[in-house]
Amino acid sequence: MTWTETMKSYLDVLATPGVWRFLVPALVARLPYAMMQLGVLLLVQWSTGSYGAAGMAAAAAAVSQALVGPQTGRLADRYGQTRVLLPQVALHGLALGTLLALAAAHAPVSLLAITAALTGASVPQVGAMVRARWAHRLGGTARLNTAFAVESITDELTFTLAPVLLVALSTGFSPVVALLAALTLIVAGTVVFATVRTAMPEPMPVRMRSAGGVLRLRGVALLAGAFLAMGSVFGSLQVGITSLTAALGTPASAGPVYGTFSAASVLGGLLYGAARWRVAARSRLVAGLALLAVATSALTLAGSIPALYGAAALAGLVIAPVVITGYTIIDRLVPADVRTEAFTWLNGAIGLGIATGASLAGQLVDHSGPSLAFVVPPITTGLAALLVLTRIRSLRPLPDEPTVITSESATASISG
Repeated sequence: MTWTETMKSYLDVLATPGVWRFLVPALVARLPYAMMQLGVLLLVQWSTGSYGAAGMAAAAAAVSQALVGPQTGRLADRYGQTRVLLPQVALHGLALGTLLALAAAHAPVSLLAITAALTGASVPQVGAMVRARWAHRLGGTARLNTAFAVESITDELTFTLAPVLLVALSTGFSPVVALLAALTLIVAGTVVFATVRTAMPEPMPVRMRSAGGVLRLRGVALLAGAFLAMGSVFGSLQVGITSLTAALGTPASAGPVYGTFSAASVLGGLLYGAARWRVAARSRLVAGLALLAVATSALTLAGSIPALYGAAALAGLVIAPVVITGYTIIDRLVPADVRTEAFTWLNGAIGLGIATGASLAGQLVDHSGPSLAFVVPPITTGLAALLVLTRIRSLRPLPDEPTVITSESATASISG
């Protein structure tokens, strides 16, 4: 496929009538999403002077967001996006505002951590709801894979731009000012997004009698595990790149190296999303995870800045296609009436993976040096590839997938 054909496929998707009405406010709302974990870390460290306390608060925000986010998605599936997002963004504004006030007053660490958890739990799940709108509008067509590529590229851009904006505001002014800016963006973007009804799925009340809910549907937990592994790549690379560039005497290189990883991911997502694949998505997922394990292994051998650039670019080229494939599979696996909740499970798994990968990599750096941080990605993604391969049948959609979740469908085995 030529570059002209690739761009045409994206332009065709982006020319879908009305989509820009929700894409623009969604981008504004999602930028602070990528600022939240690092923002809480900087804020609590600024308030307490302790990186340990800051890490605890940031972890509390990440875990609560990962666990509560799917419940938000479930409510959106049942009652509609608008009725969920507007009260949620109001609660988030209250929680984040309280956290800023407590940090400015140098409140006890325990109180800061609890408030950080409430802040993470109330983050509006705009990204999952955008994907639900794309699936509602383009579901069952080949263009949906390209639309999910657009979302993956958007995620990469926000996670590249957000830390730069956050650090600039934090160092130029203070972490309080940085998170106030984030709060303004998320409130404005979410309110506008919630009031735009273009491609918004209609509410579909369902009876959810299974305690496990959507996570126990066929293949969902398996995909969440794969996304947890992919999240660990992002988290461990942030720590590994930062620590290795510092050890090599060029700490300023950390930003450009990570930017190279993100840029390569955007390129990989562009090329992958425009292709028309004849290989089943579940097979592509296994191959992608295995390739990601091999690609990230190159980072462990990077002993110089040029080698680090090359290894980061190689890993970046692979990761976006794997993420796109996962979202494509889950859209085909779950009923439409729980689609948003399923997407939020994957989003939350990535968030947990980022926190876990950063934590593990940090411990390895402290005890064994910066290069050991890069051991985490090939191990986690390699294990994920083996797990998905052994249970690959559970990622094949059933011929007559139920549209309403009952206790029988919710307890379907993920092993097929």
